[in-house]
Amino acid sequence: MTTTPYAPPAAVRAQQPQPGSSPLVGVAAVLLGVLVAVLGFLALLMWADSHDARNAADRAAARATAATHGMPAAPATAQLGELTSYAGTAPSNAAELAARHVPYPAAMPALQAGTVAHFDLVLKDVRMQIAPGIKYSAWAWAGGAPGPVIHVRQGQTVDITPRNDGAIPHSVDFHAARVAPNVYFKDVNPGHSYHFRFKANDPGVFMYHCGTKPVLMHIANGMYGAIVVEPRRAVLPHADRNYVLVASEWYLGSDGLSKPAQFNMTKAHARQPDWMTFNAYAGEYVAHPLTAKPGETVRFWVVDAGPSIDTDFHIVGTILNRAWVDAGLGSKPLANVQTVGVPAGGGGVFDVKIDKPGLYPFVSHAFAAVDQGQVGLLKVGHVSGTMSH
Repeated sequence: MTTTPYAPPAAVRAQQPQPGSSPLVGVAAVLLGVLVAVLGFLALLMWADSHDARNAADRAAARATAATHGMPAAPATAQLGELTSYAGTAPSNAAELAARHVPYPAAMPALQAGTVAHFDLVLKDVRMQIAPGIKYSAWAWAGGAPGPVIHVRQGQTVDITPRNDGAIPHSVDFHAARVAPNVYFKDVNPGHSYHFRFKANDPGVFMYHCGTKPVLMHIANGMYGAIVVEPRRAVLPHADRNYVLVASEWYLGSDGLSKPAQFNMTKAHARQPDWMTFNAYAGEYVAHPLTAKPGETVRFWVVDAGPSIDTDFHIVGTILNRAWVDAGLGSKPLANVQTVGVPAGGGGVFDVKIDKPGLYPFVSHAFAAVDQGQVGLLKVGHVSGTMSH
């Protein structure tokens, strides 16, 4: 009987050394196999990243759709390295809470008669809301944040008495003053007060704030306000309405829903705010628009309290007729401009005259700020409904 020798499969034969082949061929084959495995693993990682990106995009689109249709959005937390963003977090009854909120009075307060204007400033720890349903433990003033608008006439003496009803030392720094800070802006201990005066020689709108270290923390916790030094009579064109807006940022260590949030220094150093506001409450002038009649000149006195991010002031649907940049009311204004930057710690004065009835959003045109609450409405004439931008 003839016996046929065993022959291995072709794949096995290919891996066996063939007559005349070099050992290098075998090594090359092993390396090629390793390369194929590595490339396969990288392809798997790329697919996983793509899958995660699509899921993130789907979640963002869902939140945008909910916001567009006026639906309450789910808490929009996002990881920022070691930080968690609470931007856009809101309870289910956010619209109802916004409607019930009593807005900060943006209308300019009256001047005091006489050569000296007296102001008592009470620095106090308060719990306040900075957005519908979002509670915050602030270092601020007796009435919350911002502090009261201080309105004086150029040339008046400003008489200030700060009283500290808080738990730690505070101070008050006035950008409108030309004084020695170590003498005038000194710390006042809890339970104490002190007194100083300065002459308001420079017209414009200026910031005041706590200057106690760390200044970043004291400002970001609500210790800021605006002082308006109105120029001597007949310097500015007539304005039918005057509104004061103080822009600011909030950096939260928690979402503020179940209990008041507190300041997060890491976010503040990274300049990653959760909320950005006019007059310390997100979108309060959307639910409660500022008003004007068609053809009236409206003057906005805008301070950016920061502590770190600029405000790019813009009114949608019109052009600013006049703009005085960074408080310089003694200079010739810019004419017919679309957007004007107000630096952190600075101020600007803006005139607008609108003839057509409608709803005109005023914003920081750095639109991340709008999404975080730095937006309001100027309602011109008798207009029903509302809008967002």
